[in-house]
Amino acid sequence: MKIDIYNQNGEVTGSAVLPKEIFDVKFNADLVHQVSVSMSANSRQVSAHAKTRSEVSGGGKKPWRQKGTGRARHGSIRSPLWKGGGVTHGPRNDRIFEREIPKKMRRKALLMVLSQKAADKQLVVLDTLELEKGKTKEMAKSLVKLPCANQATLLALPNYDKKIFLATRNIKKTSIEDARNLNVLQLLNHKYLLLTKESIKTIEKTFAGKN
Repeated sequence: MKIDIYNQNGEVTGSAVLPKEIFDVKFNADLVHQVSVSMSANSRQVSAHAKTRSEVSGGGKKPWRQKGTGRARHGSIRSPLWKGGGVTHGPRNDRIFEREIPKKMRRKALLMVLSQKAADKQLVVLDTLELEKGKTKEMAKSLVKLPCANQATLLALPNYDKKIFLATRNIKKTSIEDARNLNVLQLLNHKYLLLTKESIKTIEKTFAGKN
């Protein structure tokens, strides 16, 4: 598959042939769904926690005697019936939502989503990405000239670049990541994927096992 290559001014400067083993993989919606759901579950933070009657404080003594008071029988103020007592069937922080997905399945799903991005023309490739001053304004000016302007965009760099990272992180609807750390969830949460030519080589080396 051929794709246009842009410069930072939004001009087409040439074209490149995308590697078939990365960008021409048949899409399997069930697999992609399974992987994305598992990744969402694995990133879930379980913070809600309700105490049971064995965990709340107080209640060491019977509130009043069993008979003769005219009131209902109670054995402890820790009872869920009491204000400040334990909670019945409340949320617990020992719940496990994690799902284990084999590495091969995760990698296959990633290649499928990358292929779908290319097929839907939601993949934008730059020849190079360089910032003279490393300012957010400078980066935003380049993004506006590209087909992904004003759209949710994931920028994948061939390797970490502090100047580009700092210039990009405050731009609306734009995220930045190393190409070797791409995952299905990130790609599905962004409409466009923005790469450089070097990023494609990094993806090929990381996910297709090519040096």
